Amino acid sequence: MLQKVIGGCVLSIIRWLNSQLLKMEWLYNIVALLVENLFGLDISSKVGGSVHFFLYDVAKIFMLLSVLIFGISYIQSFFPPEKTKKILGSFSGIPANILAALLGTVTPFCSCSSIPLFIGFTSAGLPIGVTFSFLISSPLVDLASVILLAGIFNWRIAIAYVAVGLILAVIGGTIISRLKLERYVESFVFSSLMPEVPQEQLALRDRLNFARNQVSDIIKRVWLYILIGVGIGAAIHNYIPGPVVDAVLGQDKWYSVPLAAFTGIPMYADIFGTLPIAEALVLKGAGLGTALSFMMGVTALSLPSMVMLNRVVKKRLLAVFVGIVTLGIIIIGYAFNAFGHFFV
Repeated sequence: MLQKVIGGCVLSIIRWLNSQLLKMEWLYNIVALLVENLFGLDISSKVGGSVHFFLYDVAKIFMLLSVLIFGISYIQSFFPPEKTKKILGSFSGIPANILAALLGTVTPFCSCSSIPLFIGFTSAGLPIGVTFSFLISSPLVDLASVILLAGIFNWRIAIAYVAVGLILAVIGGTIISRLKLERYVESFVFSSLMPEVPQEQLALRDRLNFARNQVSDIIKRVWLYILIGVGIGAAIHNYIPGPVVDAVLGQDKWYSVPLAAFTGIPMYADIFGTLPIAEALVLKGAGLGTALSFMMGVTALSLPSMVMLNRVVKKRLLAVFVGIVTLGIIIIGYAFNAFGHFFV
């Protein structure tokens, strides 16, 4: 009996922390009062609901993002690229792909900023399959995105998303390794060795300054995409009728997943800018897998990053990479649509 009481108390505390720290229900209520009393808008109306959605999501994402990036960057200060290369270099085969995918989760980079690290790892002699596992997981899955996914959806969806993202990174890198495609990497990549930076013991102040600078740098790079993403999400949530979204992107539509994935690929944003759109799509009736496919297409295969990657690998390798990741995203989307009810 006592164990049940203790278990119930622990569960209640976890639920309270989740609602107040991640979903920020207190912020939701504050913004609602602000919209109604300061702007004189009813949040149940289309205009008032859109303004509330926009202000609440923007504030929540920026607050969570700042705290999370600070913490993650502080941890990252112990793992500079040189140390990461040494760690990866001591493994081979599938274990190396797994480790590369896991290391990608602690690097808060978009797909474009991951490519210089891809060049550095390849030039340091790491197998290209290992570097591609890193290249897939780094923009697709990171610790901050896990927390934000849990705050917008729930922990089951967040953990499932991370799991399938890592599986895609490991399988994609392993396939590229088995295909022996090194000859399709531009020759200058192998000759552009990165100089070794001496490892110095950083003081606590140095690490805190690094974390603070990372927050500032990342916020500067993503703020516009967050505003655009939240704006689109607010419009979908309040102005596009649910039956319209369901008719086009409902989970019973076989074409909704590939349509969402291919729609996302030409865009450029990171997961923080696409999460509000995914949230609004799901609330309006789109399948969970459809929304996640759009989000993954934007983050993993954005057009600018593919243009950059085209400068360091030849077209055949680029086509293999895009094909593997696209097929993986579509399979993941169909799986979430089929079994999404287990995660809600």
